[in-house]
Amino acid sequence: MGLSDSCLHAAPALAAQGYECARQRPQTVANDPSAGIGKARWLSLRPMKTANSPAFRKLCVAPMMAWTDPHCRYLLRLCSPNARLFTEMVTTGALLNGPRRELLAFDPEEHPVAIQLGGCEPADLARAAAIAQTAGFDEINLNLGCPSPRVSKGRFGACLMREPELAAACIGAMRDACRLPVTAKIRLGVDDHDSDALLHDFVARLVEAGCHALYLHARKAYLSGLSPAQTRDIPPLQPERAYGLKRQFAELPIILNGGISREEEAAEHLRHVDGVMIGRAAYHDPMFLSRLDARLSGRAPVPLEAVVTGYLFPQMLLRWKQNKRKEEITLSLPDALDLLVICVE
Repeated sequence: MGLSDSCLHAAPALAAQGYECARQRPQTVANDPSAGIGKARWLSLRPMKTANSPAFRKLCVAPMMAWTDPHCRYLLRLCSPNARLFTEMVTTGALLNGPRRELLAFDPEEHPVAIQLGGCEPADLARAAAIAQTAGFDEINLNLGCPSPRVSKGRFGACLMREPELAAACIGAMRDACRLPVTAKIRLGVDDHDSDALLHDFVARLVEAGCHALYLHARKAYLSGLSPAQTRDIPPLQPERAYGLKRQFAELPIILNGGISREEEAAEHLRHVDGVMIGRAAYHDPMFLSRLDARLSGRAPVPLEAVVTGYLFPQMLLRWKQNKRKEEITLSLPDALDLLVICVE
């Protein structure tokens, strides 16, 4: 009995836990000309649809450059049927003038999935939001928190927190251009532009412009003097300031991000805010996301065997049909191979 067959054999038990198993076509991406290649159908594991199971933001996976590409998101969806996934940041310049089809690629199984945009020109962001809506995304998120020098040089990311009127205009333009929820990902502050009064004023402007939800990385950003890697660790986390922001904006969904790597940690944050956003911990240990999803949803964790089957086999078939080397199957997420080794052992 193969991995796929063994998972299907366990379908009655999985159904009791709230999941359904089915063989389906290999993984494809939206508008992919290779869609439908191959006749084999492999395992798909997803939560059973019920009338009261709307997409929610209690658990999210952070947008991470060079990490949360379509292959990574597909694996994470298998691990977590309920998490809200995010693309890597896509700049307006790239989307409006670059390989649009490639930048917008995603698998239907990824829903709910948000696209994160980077830019500072309201008109360009409005066009990009309309394009993203047509492509089928569930949410438009504006990057107002990246402290990278390259990003700041383009006048977007965290540096826009020092220009609240422009940031609000960007949110408003996107809101007017599409019907999707428009959200923002921010930091506590930027350099010496860092106080609760400034943070609350900034958020108030975003809300007035139509911001639907806020993803808050609970540390401030330094725009110079630190490498991008250092900005993720050196500024201290201050989740209590996020809790205070939630008390001030009770009706605004606030999702906390930054250094969350334990279930207990996430559970404590959720006593004060509406959701948690997991970053590197989800990439380095995808099954952590599965365990956290299970804890928050009340379902049993997705079986490791089902994750491995659902991710590797469809990709193998698709890549073989496209005549690519087998080694390319998981280059975007090497940790998937570790999952396979564990499962086989």
